[in-house]
Amino acid sequence: MEKQKLPNAIAVLILGILSIPGCCFYGIGLVFGIIALVLAKKDTALYNSNPDGYDNYGNVKTGKILAIIGIVLNVIGILCIVAAVAMFGWEALNNQELLQQRIMEMQGQ
Repeated sequence: MEKQKLPNAIAVLILGILSIPGCCFYGIGLVFGIIALVLAKKDTALYNSNPDGYDNYGNVKTGKILAIIGIVLNVIGILCIVAAVAMFGWEALNNQELLQQRIMEMQGQ
């Protein structure tokens, strides 16, 4: 019996990879990571039903690990953005002079 390829293995791997640099774009990688985990769950269930019938389960495992790393990085990035907005305010983040003024105020100068 010839081994088959898991249907979403390559998609999981690509989405897992894209979730990591996606953290630089205001959390868009979070979407990629979540989709990768959902597809990985489906392929893992398919693989577990017939482990001898599929041969590219390594791509699913690698994509799943990358997606988890990407999700963690995206959450950290979003929390940093929220913290910056809470500390300085949105208008200060859009105005460099106001941001410098608020930083000086925080330093007590």
